[in-house]
Amino acid sequence: MAGHRPQSSHGHGNFAYPAGGTGGYHAGERLTGEIATIVERVRTLLRSVLVDVLLAIVFTGLALATLVQQRDGRPSLPAVLFATLSVAPIAWRQRAPVLTVVAILVGLTGYAMLGNGEFPDSGVGLLFGMFTAAMLCRRAVVAGLFVAALAVMAIAYSRTFPDALPWSQILQIALLIAGVWALGESTREWSTRAERLAAQAARAAANERVRIARELHDIVSHHMSVISLQAGLAEYVLDADPPTARTAIATVGEASRDALLDMRRLLDVLRVEPGDLPDTGRDDGYRPQPGLAQLEELVNRTRTAGVPVDVTVTGTAVPLPPGPDLCAYRVVQESLTNVLKHAGPASARVEVEYSERALTVRISDTGGRVSRSAAVSPTSHGIKGMRERAELYGGVLTASPADGGGFTVELRLPVGAAR
Repeated sequence: MAGHRPQSSHGHGNFAYPAGGTGGYHAGERLTGEIATIVERVRTLLRSVLVDVLLAIVFTGLALATLVQQRDGRPSLPAVLFATLSVAPIAWRQRAPVLTVVAILVGLTGYAMLGNGEFPDSGVGLLFGMFTAAMLCRRAVVAGLFVAALAVMAIAYSRTFPDALPWSQILQIALLIAGVWALGESTREWSTRAERLAAQAARAAANERVRIARELHDIVSHHMSVISLQAGLAEYVLDADPPTARTAIATVGEASRDALLDMRRLLDVLRVEPGDLPDTGRDDGYRPQPGLAQLEELVNRTRTAGVPVDVTVTGTAVPLPPGPDLCAYRVVQESLTNVLKHAGPASARVEVEYSERALTVRISDTGGRVSRSAAVSPTSHGIKGMRERAELYGGVLTASPADGGGFTVELRLPVGAAR
């Protein structure tokens, strides 16, 4: 069986997408998603604008009602205009925070210069404006607005109390405005931290999706390659060599059971977290993530599929953490799968070398250079996935055609760092 490797037609489908392929479909999905995002942003903006407009209307109405009461129902037109200007600009505070505060300060200054006495809105418009500016503007800009606000307060009290300024009240107002400033900055920092955590969560989710996709690729690609080759072999020799056909069918069964078990393990990890299920004390058929301890089993499956594989282990084997151990196993699995799929009639060699600081795994084959396709080029998805695995644990992976033909993949993982 080692040299008898017919190509099977079972492993490839001829399904063709209609004109435009799946690109148009995915482009339509992306366009729909972008439109939905824009619509949601517009809705959020409209909601925030509506809230600000309602606040401006309510506080402006309260300020004018207070002004009418203070003036016994006969306020002057300039007093009404400046009172309105001291609070109405909060309607656009989120879109122009600096301009909002400046407009409110102008209104307060004009109202104070007319000698109208206390502000009818008690400075609530200024507090809203300072809070928003502290959230959205640079600290230097907010500091300038703070100084301007203190100056306006001093002018207002000097006009209201020309004989002696009530410094205690001015200090109290200064502390109130400073507190609003601090609250706005803390709100901005909280929002920034929340956005950063959300971005980290999104990156973690994306990385997890990539890891799961890589696991699925490794499981499906290896086992399905073995199944495809053995099914083709069984079909080819079914009448001429029944014992060989039975052996091939048995290999198909074993490979399919291993694939289902790996898939079940992976899906179980996605479904529940460790500790969510009670310990029943019985073996439910699950097994831990594979590692170099299962290397011989992996090699035997490849040999059964028709590729002679030699294994050499040098140095003193040391236990590896699950992550690097799985990384080394998957690199060997992907490399042998590529030999099965792309090398043609060939043999392979797996060399595992343990040293004090590094683990080196080298997989080489004798496949013809011409028979190689782009699927096993140094930039292919499979090799890119192996390289990303290696980099995740501080390792380095190289993959290139050999000078005398064939292909070589070499993985170096730092043993000390892996621990």
